[in-house]
Amino acid sequence: MISLDWLGPQEWQAITLSLRVSLVATIASLPFAIAIAWLLARRRFPGHSLLSGIVHLPLILPPVVTGYLLLLTFGTKGPVGSLLQPLGIVFAFRWTGAALAAAIMSFPLTVRAIRLGFEAVDPRLEQAAATLGAPRAWIFLTVTLPLIMPALLAGATLGFAKAMGEFGATITFVSNIPGQTQTLPSAIYALLETPGGDGPAMRLVLVSIVIAMGAVLVSEALARRMARRR
Repeated sequence: MISLDWLGPQEWQAITLSLRVSLVATIASLPFAIAIAWLLARRRFPGHSLLSGIVHLPLILPPVVTGYLLLLTFGTKGPVGSLLQPLGIVFAFRWTGAALAAAIMSFPLTVRAIRLGFEAVDPRLEQAAATLGAPRAWIFLTVTLPLIMPALLAGATLGFAKAMGEFGATITFVSNIPGQTQTLPSAIYALLETPGGDGPAMRLVLVSIVIAMGAVLVSEALARRMARRR
């Protein structure tokens, strides 16, 4: 069992920042993941395979490459970053950049899980609701979304777990600044590079395992509860 007294201030900073980054990344990317998953599952159009490839690209590219591309794009001199900076929105070397990197790296896993949920839904159920005169948006909210809820929870859990463990793209894009951008993986990496840091690093490893397993167990419990309500 992990004693809270064993965790120092810098370790707590890394834990709370990782939770913050992962939650923001998961919540912010979920609506986009649902939209893309629905598009890939329900529509066929020119460029369908290309869109699928782009979505899954972060899984294939080395994380450092993704982080470097983020830095080029969202850095203060990048095409997007330079436009956002006058508005007070800065991603490079900020915790918001860590959230952006985590969201992009976890996005393919979230989309894949939700897409499988859409593909498993019988379209005839939606067609039956449409014959009763229900609008498409209402059908999606009251028929489709409840049916894919287990897949949605699975996708969100996978995305959260991936965001918690994201390292390569994050450290390339926002560096490893204690208290600002140092997430759990970055803190573990820094401790392993420090003489005598093996003990604190192992404690953070155990914390990471506990958080990841806790997220999976909560997701499984919610999925079973929703299945019983059907």
